[in-house]
Amino acid sequence: MNRIVGRIVSRRASALLASMLASQVWAGEFFEVDGLALHGYDPVAYVEAERPTAGDPAQAFTYKGSKFLFASAENRAKFAAAPEKYAPQFGGFCALGTANGYKVATEPDAFKVVGGKLYLNYNRKVLDLWSKDMPGYIAKANENWPAVSKTAAKQ
Repeated sequence: MNRIVGRIVSRRASALLASMLASQVWAGEFFEVDGLALHGYDPVAYVEAERPTAGDPAQAFTYKGSKFLFASAENRAKFAAAPEKYAPQFGGFCALGTANGYKVATEPDAFKVVGGKLYLNYNRKVLDLWSKDMPGYIAKANENWPAVSKTAAKQ
C-alpha cells in the first residue's frame, strides 16, 4: 500500500515539476523563458540604456537558435549587425553561477553592464554578491564558460 501511494505522489510531483519548468529551456546556447532569450527584453537597450526594456514581438530576430525581441526596428538592426556586442555573456545564464562552474537561470532585473557587456545573475541578491568582485568573477566565469556551456542547468 505504501509503495503505491509513494508512486502516485512521486508521479504527481514529477508532473508538477515538469509543468513548472516547461516554460524555461536550458538546452540551447541562451537561457530562454517561454521561447524567448532575455525573458523577451531588448539586449540593445540593456547595453546602451542600461535598463531592461520589453521587446516587441514584431521586432524579433533569431540568433544562434534563440529568439530575441527588440523595442524598435533600430535596435533590431543594431543587434543584427553586431550580435556579439549585445548578446548576454554566458548565454544569459547567471554570471556568478558560471564563475562557480554551473548554469543557473536569471532574472531580467538582476543585471549589470560592464565594459559594454551584459551580465545577468540569478536575482538581485546574487547580483549584489557578484558586484563585490566583478573583475574576479568575470575572469573565473570566462575561464569556466567553455566547459559550463556544455552542461545542463541546475534547476
